Amino acid sequence: MAEIQIKNVEKWFGSYQALKSIDLTISDQEFMVLLGASGCGKTTLLRIIAGLETASQGEVWINDRRIDHLAPKDRGIAMVFQNYAVFPHLTVFENIGFGLRMQRRPNHEVKARVERNAELMHIEQLLGRYSGELSGGQRQRVAVARALAMEPDVILMDEPLSNLDALLRLEMRAELKGVLAESKTTAIYVTHDQVEAMSLADRISVMHQGRIIQAADPLSVYRNPAERFVGSFIGNPPMNFLPATAEGAGKWRVAGQSYAGPKTEHTALDFAIRPEDLHPSATGLTAGVKVVEPLGAHVLVTCAIDGQMFRAVLDSDTEVTPGETITLQPNADRIRWFDPQSQVLVR
Repeated sequence: MAEIQIKNVEKWFGSYQALKSIDLTISDQEFMVLLGASGCGKTTLLRIIAGLETASQGEVWINDRRIDHLAPKDRGIAMVFQNYAVFPHLTVFENIGFGLRMQRRPNHEVKARVERNAELMHIEQLLGRYSGELSGGQRQRVAVARALAMEPDVILMDEPLSNLDALLRLEMRAELKGVLAESKTTAIYVTHDQVEAMSLADRISVMHQGRIIQAADPLSVYRNPAERFVGSFIGNPPMNFLPATAEGAGKWRVAGQSYAGPKTEHTALDFAIRPEDLHPSATGLTAGVKVVEPLGAHVLVTCAIDGQMFRAVLDSDTEVTPGETITLQPNADRIRWFDPQSQVLVR
């Protein structure tokens, strides 16, 4: 069992506040992804949990044990780094067993754990090789196997797939999720890659400027972003936004069209729709086509509506050319509305 509680954690580097009142509970055996752009504080938070940084304030608990005052080796945590950190002078077997040797585990236990985790990561045939003879993907498997061999309560991963090519990342994502589910380990995974986050996570914590602005399952984060930033960060391409003005109770004027929306005292909102939630129609938003990008299964159309960039993902057989005008209708149940001042979702 390894439930993690992060309570009111803050981190200052001189006059710069990297983390602002972080509160987060991660359930036992949950795969939590910390997602955000560079500089948002996600790696700093991970390093505080690991004991590689000290929080300026706040507490970190695993189950009923406070760990933020403990040395890293006493926290029951293993970490996988971005740069693999495998030892070139050791074989794969000795790399995986390194932490166990440091704990002076008996040889039969080291052998059993190394072989079991090597098999989990599909590298059992590489145990006699040195890391210099391995590919990047194989080295990353060694790093994960070494972490799992310690049988940690928690495994922390800091962008472990970022140095791999696209095909290897796809393969490793599938393997990681299966292996961690089988090992029944609580995992915290840091990335700026939204595809990794969506595909791996049980829950995603979206971070921005030192805050967690939404923590929810991947589909909820995608469909119902809590703040405008989440909609603009998650999705490829991201959400479209247009200004909307109140017409009356629950009616909003958007680029000359009227749409049903929230009944609120606001006189202006931001209308938001994802590009894949639009379809050509006889009525709707009038858009001037600027760029057409065929992408195989679909076509990405970049338009202008009232001088603002607006994108639509349409069926690949849609005939559209730059310079023409098209009409796009949003799926009504996928429209979202944001307060232009606070940037939060308005329901």
